[in-house]
Amino acid sequence: MARWAPDTRERLRVAALELFEERGFGVTTVPDIVERAGVTRRTFFRHFSDKREVFFGDDEIPGLATAMLAAAPAGAAPFSIAWTGLRALAAERFEPRRDQMAASRRIIEDEPALRERDLQKQADLREAIRAGCAARGADPLTSRVVAGLTVDLLQTALERWLADENRMPLTRHLDEVRQRMSDVLGDLAS
Repeated sequence: MARWAPDTRERLRVAALELFEERGFGVTTVPDIVERAGVTRRTFFRHFSDKREVFFGDDEIPGLATAMLAAAPAGAAPFSIAWTGLRALAAERFEPRRDQMAASRRIIEDEPALRERDLQKQADLREAIRAGCAARGADPLTSRVVAGLTVDLLQTALERWLADENRMPLTRHLDEVRQRMSDVLGDLAS
């Protein structure tokens, strides 16, 4: 078995996703995944703590948000920084993985434990953005609103993008959702 191949983590991820789609998340075991990937159980556990981590183990986005907020120019508005970051993530990280993300989303939606973990992941991103805004000097209410709007905008755009049979770019979905949010918030102000 090829235990130290450089693509081992990705092979494990692909094998797991294939099995989750074929059999379901609940009945797929770690031995099933390692057999499909051609590695040992020990190798699996070097890369993932459990089979849920196939979906959530590489969640570096909260850290990226924190770093981006910290590195932005002092006078930049918090939502402007977050918006720039969302567009960059969309183009560089999400767009190339659309099919894999769509498959993952279907599996997550079918499994309550994964939905719970996905909500925790969203909460972690929301907190990273809130804390990053606060560290830049934004007041607590602004920090919380920017974090909430950013995460909700992203989630709504991702859902639309993954369901879009025309495969419109994620950045266009982000733009549409932002415009709709702006329209709704404008309506609330009147």
